[in-house]
Amino acid sequence: MPIARRVLLAGLATPSIARAQVEDIQRARRGAFRVRTFAEGLEHPWGGGFLPDGQLLVSERPGRARLITSDGRISAPLPGLPGVEAAGQGGLLDMQPAPDFAVSNEVFFSAAVLVEGGALTRLHRARLTSRGFTDVRPVLDCGVPQARGRNHFGGRIAFSPDGAYLFLTSGERDQRRERAQDLGDLGGKMIRLTRQGEIPRDNPFFGRPGQRGEIWTYGHRNPQGIAFNPATGSLMTAEFGPLGGDELNLILPGRNFGWPEASFGREYSGRQIAGGRTGGPGISEPVRFWVPSVSPSGIAFAPEHAHPMWRGCLFMACLSAPGLVVMEMEGDRVVAEERLLWGKARLRQVIFAPDGALLLLTDETRGRVLRLEGV
Repeated sequence: MPIARRVLLAGLATPSIARAQVEDIQRARRGAFRVRTFAEGLEHPWGGGFLPDGQLLVSERPGRARLITSDGRISAPLPGLPGVEAAGQGGLLDMQPAPDFAVSNEVFFSAAVLVEGGALTRLHRARLTSRGFTDVRPVLDCGVPQARGRNHFGGRIAFSPDGAYLFLTSGERDQRRERAQDLGDLGGKMIRLTRQGEIPRDNPFFGRPGQRGEIWTYGHRNPQGIAFNPATGSLMTAEFGPLGGDELNLILPGRNFGWPEASFGREYSGRQIAGGRTGGPGISEPVRFWVPSVSPSGIAFAPEHAHPMWRGCLFMACLSAPGLVVMEMEGDRVVAEERLLWGKARLRQVIFAPDGALLLLTDETRGRVLRLEGV
């Protein structure tokens, strides 16, 4: 019996059974789809991924992780996770099974944690066994701790298509936004590590005095979406702007994405940022930006086994206005955009199921996993 299956059967308490009825039938540019509640009763689900046995591992921001079976039953909280700082936008964030989970049982997760001096984003590695999470170890702390503020932790995780590298987004923590431009600080960065948690020697700032070798790109505000484009192999991120100026970025090593020296948004007061500059020498402009804001969180490209109506598209979960942005892609270019389920629910993450269905995690106190199926 697979390890994850044993964990669930040992830990099932009062399972939540998915509602079988169709909630709604919606129409998109490429066809109609059904929206079903696959599972419910989660508290602010944030991230997750599928295990080899078909179960979905999901994190909840207050600090819990659960398994969801293929028929929507939710396990009791899995034991063994460390404490998190579940305040403001902090807590248990993304959680991803390693590409070789079937052999290693390893899981990587990010969380806001309290240390001496304040809070920071920490990347962890653990094993998921019949006893829950074991051998939990910190891998990386993203910059210096910050005493004030509990916003902009970043925390989204992705593995390279070959499984050799791990990418982690970090936010600039809001209170000292200049950290995003400081190459000696891991705040406001895209971080690249080997699968073993080491710094790759071909990272753009490796070995440079006063600069952190973990940095892949910099000048980010609060990126919460990260995904590889299967058509091109490129890495893309979705990033919160301030008042307006949310971005979709094509990530290339060593690039500066501008924050806070350039932005398409404004301060929440309405005042201009950086004198109204939207770009400049050495600053990479976004593939797409949104004014007014859509508050983007997780993103996912449709895999080859997805329903034909989803293929060739990038999906972005949005928090406000709540809904799903669907972008039709040609290579790394967005050629069309559509908004689905707009105003229905705050969406935190997009995950494709092994059978090709599109799953959405709702950012709610009684969070749900919605399942979208092509008709």
